[in-house]
Amino acid sequence: MKRQLILENGQTFVGEAIGSDTERAGEVVFNTGMTGYQEILSDPSYCGQIVTLTYPLIGNYGINRDDFESIKPAIHGLIVREAAEYPSHFRSQFSLHEWLKKEDIPGLEGIDTRKLTRMIREHGTLKGRLCSMDANVHEVAEELKETPLPVDQVSRVSTKNQYINPGVKERIVLVDYGVKKGIVKDLVSEGYEVVVVPYSWDADNILALQPDGIVLSNGPGNPADVPEAVETVKNLLGRAPLFGICLGHQLLALASGALTVKMPFGHRGSNHPVKDLRTGQISITSQNHGYTVDPDSIDGTPLDITHINVNDKSIEGVKHQHYPAFSVQYHPEASPGPEDAKGLFNEFKTYVKNSQKASGRKTYA
Repeated sequence: MKRQLILENGQTFVGEAIGSDTERAGEVVFNTGMTGYQEILSDPSYCGQIVTLTYPLIGNYGINRDDFESIKPAIHGLIVREAAEYPSHFRSQFSLHEWLKKEDIPGLEGIDTRKLTRMIREHGTLKGRLCSMDANVHEVAEELKETPLPVDQVSRVSTKNQYINPGVKERIVLVDYGVKKGIVKDLVSEGYEVVVVPYSWDADNILALQPDGIVLSNGPGNPADVPEAVETVKNLLGRAPLFGICLGHQLLALASGALTVKMPFGHRGSNHPVKDLRTGQISITSQNHGYTVDPDSIDGTPLDITHINVNDKSIEGVKHQHYPAFSVQYHPEASPGPEDAKGLFNEFKTYVKNSQKASGRKTYA
């Protein structure tokens, strides 16, 4: 069955329908990763977006039960050049089409994904809708132009209740703005007791848990759309060591007086080179974000820039000058992607240990 993608600029792409028959609109973005499509599909940071995968063959190893980054996917649609009909892998349980249909996610295959990606790179991300061939292109394009992007993505994907991942070492409170399973898994592997709390919790509620450290998770959308989170981070500074990841990085920057801006087409993929300005070391990183910290807004704030993107010089990491708080724009847990940045969890561990020694609290081996 044929299906079309209609963009707000009036451009259309016609291909074969895969997945659900649902018609869905969203911001059309692209990801350059060559593998890891299951993690991409289940990453809460894609809430409300239609993702184009630039690698041409997707679905060849199927979908399995273990590699999801969230329980319920929040993606609005998937666009690929070719979807493998018969996956081959010993862990595969569903084909890509079967899983998309099961989760009510529409997909489109067989279009020129290179042309679509170049269009987004030239004009920036565009709103689009996956719909039937009967849809009126002009009417849909006009409707997309007039419809603002959603601003409630974080509230959609954050946990509604706190939950605990037991551990034998320090207690880490993980504020969930749309956290990926990989972050929780890496913290638990350190032996921490990880308490995951909703994004809406204020500083008093978080501090009442007596955390030894606090992690601000990744998440979708514009950080300016969650001003309550910025206020919470402001009130947490200096009260416990802080480690921000992706959206958490942007929230730490806003809480410290910097600004964030929307990027033309963002960074989405597992091949982004980042330079640590403290050591000169370059890491290949996994990223998924459409906003960045404005470099012109750093002056006058208590933040030092620690990492930059090698390609476009955008800010990839900051450190607070007075408090034990730091953050990065990329994903050190790398789900999917390279593990070059895993050492950041050790950096956070050092912050936690130093804080314990300074306060006289019990330390763990």
